[in-house]
Amino acid sequence: MLDLIILSLHFFICFLISIAIWYGPKDVDSDSSSTGGAEMQPDGLVFIGKEDDIKKSQRITAKIDGREIVVFYHEGKFHALDSRCYRKIFACVISDIDGQACIVCPWHKFKITLETGEGLYEGINPQEPSPTPKWQSKGVKQRIHKVTIDNGNVYVSPPDLSVSFDSDYFAEKYKQGGELAMGK
Repeated sequence: MLDLIILSLHFFICFLISIAIWYGPKDVDSDSSSTGGAEMQPDGLVFIGKEDDIKKSQRITAKIDGREIVVFYHEGKFHALDSRCYRKIFACVISDIDGQACIVCPWHKFKITLETGEGLYEGINPQEPSPTPKWQSKGVKQRIHKVTIDNGNVYVSPPDLSVSFDSDYFAEKYKQGGELAMGK
């Protein structure tokens, strides 16, 4: 019974953290001049924020051409991914999985590497004499974005949409209909 209470409390706290991240004041929108934040540079890069500010907050969300992304600062590196996971919505925790920094979606438990956007799952090979679970790849599921640091500023390259990823579906769906389209 105590385990059930602790587990329920854990999920409730994760939910509250997700809401705080989701509605936090750290949003920047390159489509809106009222934010004073993200802006397109002559070289095509989009200014996201100051390096020190993002390091302190560990993450920031921004919109590039209406597409919501999240920039993480984790273990000395910046990573940028679509803010919607390849199933629905991205308010998440970063965990180490098999030596890789991964985002773990609190709703779906999908594990996505920060470095490559690859989806991971734990599976077994039934043909092995003693099958043991091992982390395996589902392939790249999440669009990642190139991050550039210049003079204390963080920039993100706009997405190359010539290649499609599973997260593109939800990025477009959210872009077109907002929270209502996402069933949030």
